[in-house]
Amino acid sequence: MKYAGLQTQIWKNNTRSIILLVLFPLVLYSLVFIFYLIFGYIEPDLEINPLNGFIMAFPWVTVGVLLWFTIAYFSHTSMISRATGSRPLERKENKRVYNLVENLTITTGMKMPAVNIIEDDSLNAFASGINNNSYTVSLSRGIIDKLDDEELEAVIAHELTHIRNRDVRLLVVSIIFVGIFAFLTEALLRSIRFSGRGNKKGNAAIIIVILLAAIGWLLTTIFRFALSRKREYMADAGAVEITKNPAAMASALRKVSVDSRIEAVQRKDVAQMFIDNPGEKKKVSISSMFATHPPIEERIRILEQF
Repeated sequence: MKYAGLQTQIWKNNTRSIILLVLFPLVLYSLVFIFYLIFGYIEPDLEINPLNGFIMAFPWVTVGVLLWFTIAYFSHTSMISRATGSRPLERKENKRVYNLVENLTITTGMKMPAVNIIEDDSLNAFASGINNNSYTVSLSRGIIDKLDDEELEAVIAHELTHIRNRDVRLLVVSIIFVGIFAFLTEALLRSIRFSGRGNKKGNAAIIIVILLAAIGWLLTTIFRFALSRKREYMADAGAVEITKNPAAMASALRKVSVDSRIEAVQRKDVAQMFIDNPGEKKKVSISSMFATHPPIEERIRILEQF
């Protein structure tokens, strides 16, 4: 697969980020309006005007979303660290890793990112961050210990390509947005569970929540898969462009595919940031069309054609 080019990929991902920033509030406001519309239809005695209900809820929803986004935006690094069990890797702990990262950043003209380690014997890695001050490359203990220098260099180059292409910022934005919707759905379900049980209005609200949850699940799925699986192909190709060693990238992926499950990672949205998502089927199938990563065998096959 031909690498699309740095500026082209950056432009595409910046555009996608803007689209997400615009679409998510529109979707959320639409769901709020739908809630009042359906509830007013089910409970006509309450004389709920959907438009008035929406107008009353609009400022509260807006403030809540802005507050959530602001907190998540500035605390995403610690959030991801907690979700993955990663911690800063000191230079004195592993000069080998630091030398590889520094050499690659010098080659690409990038600023040195932070380097984190995940204390897990499985093999995986990911990049995160939204700007030069927060960009981070995280490597598992297993991938550091079980890959040789050329293979580890290829993996690091893959993650640096995600940073150069702005893939990581796009993923962070999507995780924040999906988190907002998931939180609102859970909060509404809990509210109804404790206050609306056993009465007609409560049952009607439960029906609406179930409907909105189904819509939300679908939209969440679309958000996840709208972030094209090609980003992994592009990062593989970018790693080859940097290292000039497609065999090392293919060999690294082969080893990663054997055991890539990081025990600390339970969240699907965070798992999609890794070089391999162990929660998905490895083989090419209909289900792989709805995966966050392309099958690793297919990635290896393409690398072997370089």
